[in-house]
Amino acid sequence: MFTATNPATGEVIHQYKTMLTQAVDLAIEKSVNAFNVWRKTSFEERAALLNKVADLMLEDEEALARLMTLEMGKPIKEARGEVQKAAWCARHYAEKGASYLEPKTLESDASLSYVQHLPLGPVLGILPWNAPFWLAFRFCAPALMAGNTCLMKHDSHVPACAEAIAKLFEKAGHPRLMQNLRVHNEQVAHILEHEAVCAVSLTGSSWAGSQVASLAAKHIKPAVLELGGSDPSLVLADADIEKAAETLALSRIINAGQSCIAAKRIIVEASVYDDFIEAFKPHLARLKMGDPLEEDTQVGPIARADLQEALDRQVKMTVEQGARCLLGGEMPEGKGFFYPPTLLVDVTPSMQASCEETFGPIAVIMKATSEENALEIANDTPYGLAASIWTADTDKARRMAIEIEAGQVAINGIVKTDPRLPSGGIKKSGYGRELGPHGIMEFVNVQQVWVGPVKS
Repeated sequence: MFTATNPATGEVIHQYKTMLTQAVDLAIEKSVNAFNVWRKTSFEERAALLNKVADLMLEDEEALARLMTLEMGKPIKEARGEVQKAAWCARHYAEKGASYLEPKTLESDASLSYVQHLPLGPVLGILPWNAPFWLAFRFCAPALMAGNTCLMKHDSHVPACAEAIAKLFEKAGHPRLMQNLRVHNEQVAHILEHEAVCAVSLTGSSWAGSQVASLAAKHIKPAVLELGGSDPSLVLADADIEKAAETLALSRIINAGQSCIAAKRIIVEASVYDDFIEAFKPHLARLKMGDPLEEDTQVGPIARADLQEALDRQVKMTVEQGARCLLGGEMPEGKGFFYPPTLLVDVTPSMQASCEETFGPIAVIMKATSEENALEIANDTPYGLAASIWTADTDKARRMAIEIEAGQVAINGIVKTDPRLPSGGIKKSGYGRELGPHGIMEFVNVQQVWVGPVKS
């Protein structure tokens, strides 16, 4: 049984029955049958479907946004923005997918030699709760545009969101292209081991990624993994301190800080360290935490009680280890799984809030003695998802970006995902890429065709 709990109140709001093995196998069979037809469609037909689904999302934006707010606590304004971004992703691949997958002629000894990009078959998407619509479309839009079909294993805490996503494709006339599998984690092995399932995409924890990667490798199936992050933001002595403080505060608290690419460790050069803290703290202090259905709420609840408790443990242990807490840091009383925006300063690499990924509105500020030391601290992590650099010298920042161990670097701007640009990590943050031209290439057969005779 999938049980959804409203994190703002702690109350159960609805339940859904999980699928038994027979129902899962039937869904996979339907996906295979749909693939055998879908793979032969034109790019124009695939684009028409994605545009239709985008239209349906935007027509029902308020209801879909409300589902997110109720099931995982995303403030309603952010939830509307997520629906819009998911629709943008669908439209992007509808517009650009054909050009991304265009055959490429390559010179050889053949009269003609080229590479074409063919679909693989049913692809499994294992998705988390923190961005239910965006992450679903980041997975399915390129896969469908390439001619694959999709099996969606969404998180058990957002069952109504998952149902709504599948319903969009049903309304668009193609219910079998994107099927919702209501299964628990222990049922994933059966799906991935099924001979008809060709590949897997997972967004989740490094532990979950290692389990899925091992199983995919065992069965020789491609996988894309977008895992955890402990993203560094380097604020150098010549940075625009006020702009950096404003942007990094926003990066830290979007979705109550429950984002893999949020600014997790803010590393500030010593000469501007105190100035940055002075500029940064008011941005956190003025944020309104409360009911995520209210229009002026900026920080909603943490998605689950266990995550709320983990945050409190990380904060308390970090303070015990010598950090100073300048804001927040106390579990609020009352209903729901709220945790206040919290500012920890004088954090060192060995402290808890630096060693572990913090998935909540906890800002961690660390001091660097130099630019070189800032780079050392930035790379002193098992993760490598994203990073940002703040400096007036963009040429210097571009040189530093080469030294940062991360799949994505923003210079003087917020780290974000964009359908036009590839996104993904290295080290324990995963492998493979989503979005942009690179993302659509992950689940295709890059087929070489050699046409004789040999050139004379």
